[in-house]
Amino acid sequence: MKAPLTEVDIKSLLSCTQHFMDHVYWVQESFNLKPDAKQHFGTCINYIDLQEVRDDFCKELVNTVPEWVYSQKKAATIMDRFIQEGRSQMNASAALTELANSKFRTRDSRNIFLQGQFGELLLFNFLQSFYQAVPLLRKMPITTAPSMERNGADAIHYSSKSKQHLFFLGEGKTYTSKYQFSTAFSDALTSIINTYSNHRKEIDLYMYDGFIDDALIDIAQAYKTGKLPNVEVHLVTIIVYNETNKITRSNEAQIKNDIMQVIRQRTSALDAKIFASVDPGLIPRFNYIILPVWELDDLIQVFQRRLGL
Repeated sequence: MKAPLTEVDIKSLLSCTQHFMDHVYWVQESFNLKPDAKQHFGTCINYIDLQEVRDDFCKELVNTVPEWVYSQKKAATIMDRFIQEGRSQMNASAALTELANSKFRTRDSRNIFLQGQFGELLLFNFLQSFYQAVPLLRKMPITTAPSMERNGADAIHYSSKSKQHLFFLGEGKTYTSKYQFSTAFSDALTSIINTYSNHRKEIDLYMYDGFIDDALIDIAQAYKTGKLPNVEVHLVTIIVYNETNKITRSNEAQIKNDIMQVIRQRTSALDAKIFASVDPGLIPRFNYIILPVWELDDLIQVFQRRLGL
């Protein structure tokens, strides 16, 4: 019987997300969403006085790419190979970063694909920062492997609490079009339910191909074979959408308060029927992260430039 990882174990596997999260402002409350007893996350790019720190947000998000693409063990192996080639430690680190960023250059329809990867990279950071959940399955190498079919969850992470094994399935929807919050939310809900239905098959598909961290392979195997006790699966959706409502810019506190109020207005306006077809037993497992962005197209372009594309 596989015991849950300890808090120390989990902490050792978490990526460095704090520098990115320094550029995120967030509030935790129900936001009139089901389950209404749960605290969901309203987020935005941080402000310092009247200035949105958009460029720093993208810079630090891009700085998390290598840890998104490679596990600690894989990154160390690549670094060792670079050093054996005669590179210095600093040069090898720069080469590793360039290699990780190059994973974004592997598909056509770059704008659409990059938009999706932007949301997945946010998920990678938020799942670790908000839920202390480490990546179980490395999705970016699957996405860029020519022989691999890329379906399923945008993120599968793992944590533990009170002797329970906790799996976090993540789905992201990034909509650059105007007036798309309801559509994005509905699509995210549908996607996460489909992900929940199929995630065990996905873990089985990639378990033996080096996409699961070595420290978690035994847990993944025990989960897949039904030998893992005290399991809970949580469903996390992030909705990144283009906001158009005007906000007051008199001071930093007012700006942030107005943004959270915009999120409350958007969530309150959702049709209650959106949950009608959802299994009531699943609803307590839903978690939402909502990120409104003004001129989202521009933000994606800043993100793209930061990647060197």
